[in-house]
Amino acid sequence: MTVEAMTAADVMSRVLVTVKPDESPLMAWELMRRGSMHHLPVVDSGSHIIGVLTREDIAAHWSGGPAEQSSAQVRQLLGGRRCPHVPPDEPLPGVAAAMLESEVDVVPVIGASGMLKGIVTVTDLLAAVAGRRVVVAQDADSSAGLFRLEPVLPPKPSRAD
Repeated sequence: MTVEAMTAADVMSRVLVTVKPDESPLMAWELMRRGSMHHLPVVDSGSHIIGVLTREDIAAHWSGGPAEQSSAQVRQLLGGRRCPHVPPDEPLPGVAAAMLESEVDVVPVIGASGMLKGIVTVTDLLAAVAGRRVVVAQDADSSAGLFRLEPVLPPKPSRAD
């Protein structure tokens, strides 16, 4: 299949780790670090995309120590900027154009229902151009695997009176 014939669905990452907008930058950083990820989709409770957090976003807003980063929210790091996105059937040249026009290196792929289906990164595009992306036939019912991390805090120590 030629690059021109490929679509966003052909090259997108389907298994994603996501965070909610009220999650802390510290938690987002830890997810990225442990998963060797550079992009973290921020979604509401219905898996609708709010934005994509990058390592650079976290680094640019990092101040203070872990306590300060634990009390902030990732929505503050997104800064209200628009989040360009593409449909699954968008041809790769259109995906690349969306990235160039918005000066981003990742675009979410949004299905007809408005739900996040995957993301396409610059690396995904380069792999396709280099012929190193294996296009897997997808059936119409395939969906993305979205994973969210819910923090589990240790119980508060009980005080013996």
